[in-house]
Amino acid sequence: MTFGATPTPSPRPPRRSRARRFIPLCVAAWLVLEIWLLTLVADAAGGWTVFLLLVAGVIVGGYVIKRAGRRAWKNLTETLQAGQQEAAKDPAASGSGGNTMPMLGGLLLMLPGMISDVLGLLCLFPPTGKLIQRRAEKLLTRQARYTPGSLGDAFQQARMHQPDGKVVQGEVIHDDEPQQPPRQDPPLTR
Repeated sequence: MTFGATPTPSPRPPRRSRARRFIPLCVAAWLVLEIWLLTLVADAAGGWTVFLLLVAGVIVGGYVIKRAGRRAWKNLTETLQAGQQEAAKDPAASGSGGNTMPMLGGLLLMLPGMISDVLGLLCLFPPTGKLIQRRAEKLLTRQARYTPGSLGDAFQQARMHQPDGKVVQGEVIHDDEPQQPPRQDPPLTR
């Protein structure tokens, strides 16, 4: 069995990525913008209109998520019943990749706010949904920097096991190193 030397700890903590630095700021700005936009619409159209828009967004979003979930379940059962022969020959033919954008769109519609509703509708519209999906996949699979524990690293690890999902856990043992005989220490006497 071969063990590597443990690296010495760094005197400084590792630097945070730009995404981890700016995501909380972006979320806070988004919330402030959503609340501001809701108050503008409430001033222009009335409070009941805003309330009905929010309730309609939750209902439509729930319906879209339910429909996409049923489609994903149907695709899964069809693939399992077919014995995965068709999916192994042509993974694109199974249609399993078509549920991401409707699920995301439904989730965004369920979130209260006008900006999230517009983004949810963009995810549901097929041309913009495909464009968003391609851009997100390109961003996540980019080979720029994969730091251990980052989202890009997790996405890359998931993609490495994509073809059949089999992962063999193990450890590397080099046969070229001579084996050491077991130690024969003398017994301790008192």
